[in-house]
Amino acid sequence: MKKNNCINFIVAIFVFANLSLYAQKLLSLDDAILGVKSNLAPRNFKQIGWINSENYFWVDTVKNIPTVFFSSPSNSKNTKLFSLSDINKPFKAQKLDTLKDLPPIKFKNDKTIEFKLENKLFEYDFITKKNTLTYEYKFPEGALNIDESSQRTVAAFTKNNNLFILNNNIFSAISSDVDINIVNGQTVHRNEFGINKGTFWSPKGNLLAYYKMDQRMVADYPIINWQKTPAEIVNIKYPMAGNASHQVSIGVYSLERNSSIFLKIKGDADQYLTNITWSPDEKTIYVAILNRQQNKMQLNAYDSNSGNFIKTILEESDEKYIEPLNPMFFLKSNPSQFVWQSNVDGYNHLYLYNTSGTLIKRLTKGNYEVIKLLDSDEAGENIYFISTIKSPLEKTLCKVSLKDEKVSVITNEAGTHTVKCSQNFKYFLDSYTSTSVPLKIDLVENTGRVVKNILVAENPIKDFALGKMRISTIKNKNTELYYRLYQPINFDSTKKYPCIVYLYNGPHAQMITNSWLGGSANLWFQYMAEQGYVVFTIDGRGSDNRGKQFEQATFRNFGTVEAEDQLTGLDFLKKQNYVDMNRVGIHGWSFGGFMTTLLMLKHPGVYKVGVAGGPVIDWGMYEVMYTERYMDTPDENPEGYKSNNLLNFAENLQGKLLLIHGTSDDVVVWQHSIDMLKKFVDKGILADYFVYPGHLHNVLGKDRLHLYKKVTDYFIQNL
Repeated sequence: MKKNNCINFIVAIFVFANLSLYAQKLLSLDDAILGVKSNLAPRNFKQIGWINSENYFWVDTVKNIPTVFFSSPSNSKNTKLFSLSDINKPFKAQKLDTLKDLPPIKFKNDKTIEFKLENKLFEYDFITKKNTLTYEYKFPEGALNIDESSQRTVAAFTKNNNLFILNNNIFSAISSDVDINIVNGQTVHRNEFGINKGTFWSPKGNLLAYYKMDQRMVADYPIINWQKTPAEIVNIKYPMAGNASHQVSIGVYSLERNSSIFLKIKGDADQYLTNITWSPDEKTIYVAILNRQQNKMQLNAYDSNSGNFIKTILEESDEKYIEPLNPMFFLKSNPSQFVWQSNVDGYNHLYLYNTSGTLIKRLTKGNYEVIKLLDSDEAGENIYFISTIKSPLEKTLCKVSLKDEKVSVITNEAGTHTVKCSQNFKYFLDSYTSTSVPLKIDLVENTGRVVKNILVAENPIKDFALGKMRISTIKNKNTELYYRLYQPINFDSTKKYPCIVYLYNGPHAQMITNSWLGGSANLWFQYMAEQGYVVFTIDGRGSDNRGKQFEQATFRNFGTVEAEDQLTGLDFLKKQNYVDMNRVGIHGWSFGGFMTTLLMLKHPGVYKVGVAGGPVIDWGMYEVMYTERYMDTPDENPEGYKSNNLLNFAENLQGKLLLIHGTSDDVVVWQHSIDMLKKFVDKGILADYFVYPGHLHNVLGKDRLHLYKKVTDYFIQNL
C-alpha cells in the first residue's frame, strides 16, 4: 500500500455512524455484556452459502421462523425456498421430534438439502416437501471427537483415552491402551501450532492419521472439584516450562487392513509434530517437525503404507523461534506442487514448492501478513487469501496469479472481511464490518466489482448516547503503535476524567481492528464511557498481525517492551488535558492479567487501580510449548524468568489491586494468583481477591455478567 494512503488511514478518526449527541437512551450493564449477542447485535443471516457456482442461499428470520431464500448474480429478486415450519411438517405427521431451530444445511442439488439431527442424517426435498432419513450413526454412549470421513458411513471417534472406528455402524478399536495417560486421537502439544484435533482422514477416506500422546512422564497437577462434598482432586497433566513434556507419535490406520502402522519419526522424544498433511493420492504423509527449542523445523515426507521416512522437503531455522501454524496446500491443478506459508522474511507469505523440495517461486511479498489461505481455483491460475495488505487493522480478500505473482485486491471497502467462495471462484459472498459499518454483505465478482448488495445492517446502538471512539497511532522508538480511545458522553475538554486502560499485549492477539466496535467483544468500553470514564487500549509490541520483528521484540523478556509501550500510551494520555492522571486504572485478562499485575508492581504509583483476571504470575509455572517458545527454559534464561516473576515485586504494590481467577483454570492454573496472594500476606500488603468456583480460564455463561459487575463496581468504588 502507498505510504500516503496508509498514513491517511492511520490518522483517520472513526466514529459510530448516525449517533445523535442528543440521544437519551443509556446502556445498562446487561445491554453492554449480553446485548451484543442479542438485541444489540447487528442484523445478520443465520446461514449464508452457495448452492452451486451461480446460486447462493441465506437463512433469515421471518415472523420468528428461520426461512431459506436464494438468488443469483443475474437475478435481482429473492426467492423463498422453504422454512423451518415446512421441514417440521413431515416430522409432525409422523409424530417425531421436531427441530427447534434450523441446523446447518448443505444443498445436494437444486431441490434437496441435507442436515443432521443429533446422529441422524436427513434429506429434505423442498419440492415434494418430504424428509428422508438417509443414515443414522450409532455411536456408543460417551463417544467424543467424532470425525466423519468422506465415505459417509465411516467415522472416527474417541472414548476415554482410546480411538475407535465406526464403519457401517460396526465399531472397532484402533487403540486399546489401558493406561489413561496414553491418549489416542485427541489434540496434542496443548493445542499450540494450530493443532485443534487429533484425527486426519486421507482425501478419499481410506486411511486415518492420528496422534498418540504418552503423558506418563508429565507431572500430575491437581484441579479441585468443589461441587462434591468432600471436594475431590481431578489430576491433569500439565507440563511446566523446563520440565518433562509429553511424547507424541503419529499412527496411520488402514480401513482395508483394519490395522495401524506408525510413522518412523526420528529425533528427540519431546519434539513437536505439527501440520499433518496428506498428499492428494494418499500415498504420503507430511509432518512439520519442530525441535523442543522451537528454532529448527523440518518438513518431512513419510510413506503412508510402511511409515518409512522418504525425505526432508524443506527446512527452516530462526535465531529466536519458529511457529509453523499451517499445513501444506496442494494445488488442484498440479498435485506435485504445494503452497507453504512462512514468515522467514519477516512477514507471513506464500511460497510455491514441488514435492521434491524445490522452491519454484515466491508468490507474495511485502510488509503485510497473509492471514489465511482460502483456496485455489480449479484451473490452477490463482490462489485466494485474506491479508493485511491495506492495513494491519484490516482483513482484505486478495488473489495472486501463479503465472506472474501479481497480487490483486478483490474487496475494496475498508474493514474486516470474511468471504465464501463460489465453486468456480467467479463470485464471493463478502461479509464485512468496520468502525462505521455494523455489517454489510455484498456479492462480489473476482475482479473486485460489487455485483449487488445482499444486506446492510442498521446501527443497533444508534439510539444510545455513546462517547466518540477514535483509532490512531502513537510512536515509541520509531515503532507506530495503534491505540483506541473512547471519550465520555457529553464530553467537555475543560473537565478532568478518570481513565481505564484495557490491555492484553501478548502473542496471537490484536485488540484494535477496523471492525464493528473497533475490535471489542462487547459494549463494556462504551458503558464505562457513559459512566464518565476515558477508556484507552494500545496494541504494543508482541501483539498480532504486525510481522515477526514486532512480535519477537518480547523474546526472553516477557513484560519488558510491552510495559514500555503501555507507558508510552500513558505519556500520550498525559498530553490529553482532559485525562486525570491521578485516576488511571488498568484491566486485563490472562496475558493482560499478567501485564496488569506487572505494571501495578514494577511501576508502582503509576496506576491507581488494577483488575487482573486469570493472571500469569510466574512463567516457570506456565506450560512448556508456549512459554519456552517465547522465553526459552528457566535454566537457559534464569534472568528473564526472575525479572518477570511477579512474586519478587509484591512489596511494591501501591493503590488497589483486585485479582480474579477461576478455580478450575487449566490454562493459567489457580496457583498463580494463590501464590501472589500468599506473597502479599507475607509482605503485609493489602490486596483484593475474587474467585469463580468451577470456571476454567474464562468466566463464561450466566456468570460473565457477574464478572463485569464485579470489575465495574471495583473501578467505580476505587477510581
